[in-house]
Amino acid sequence: MIVDSAPAFDVRDYLRLEMMPHFLCPGCGHGIALRALLWAIHELGIDKDKLAVVSGIGCAGRLSAYIDANTFHVTHGRPLAYATGLALARPDLHVVVITGDGDCLAIGGNHLIHACRRNLKLTCLMLNNEVYGMTGGQVSPTTSESRLTTTTPLGNSEPNFDACALAAAAGASFVGREVTHHVPKLKELIRAGLEHPGFAFVEVLSDCTEIFGRKNELGSSAEMVLRQKSELRPSAYRDTVDTPFRSNDLPTGILTKTERPEYGMAYRKAAAAQRANTAARASAGVNERKA
Repeated sequence: MIVDSAPAFDVRDYLRLEMMPHFLCPGCGHGIALRALLWAIHELGIDKDKLAVVSGIGCAGRLSAYIDANTFHVTHGRPLAYATGLALARPDLHVVVITGDGDCLAIGGNHLIHACRRNLKLTCLMLNNEVYGMTGGQVSPTTSESRLTTTTPLGNSEPNFDACALAAAAGASFVGREVTHHVPKLKELIRAGLEHPGFAFVEVLSDCTEIFGRKNELGSSAEMVLRQKSELRPSAYRDTVDTPFRSNDLPTGILTKTERPEYGMAYRKAAAAQRANTAARASAGVNERKA
């Protein structure tokens, strides 16, 4: 619920200022995504002591270090696995995963599909910039076809994942997508994911200006943002850029929202029933011996 008396949002209230300046490249969309997340957390009045943020390896994974809350920086591709254990052990916490397209869909792809089908209460933000930016600019599962990376010098010939379609097919009860250009809409989508009583998968279409943008001649950060517009509203912006931001139009907003049993609650209910059944049998055995 919104806290009506809450002060105006100041991102500095949620950051570890001693960690600044951040390591992100100028123009990187990941910082915008972080601000949108913290804005949503502020509006919901989530206590920082009740917030746990888990991240893996990569540019996106580094973001947890800047958040003034309970944070975990774990091994490559494993943030959802760690977050699953944390959410089950501490259902009182708001558990958020920040991951990148490589971290989430490549080495972590197995953990993603099972997190989707389990429907445990946690929120996964996948920041998709189509490249392994931190480790040298290698191709990722979301790299658009024909794009250049250090490992696809002739252009990517593999079809790329539609991460939201994958999450929905695996059973995620909340799936959404937004671009970093639309910050208020991104904040609202993340907030909806945080409020959802189950597994929420939010794909954030971000931009990697230095590693991916330069290699593919996508221009400055401002120009890459304009290319985001060209994909969202082709009729209005497609003629303003010579090369689209991505090779295919992708829908944004809430794409899937369903209600089904949350895994942690269902597990605890089954465990309580088993304990009650065991206690009843033990009590019956004692009464029989007394008789």
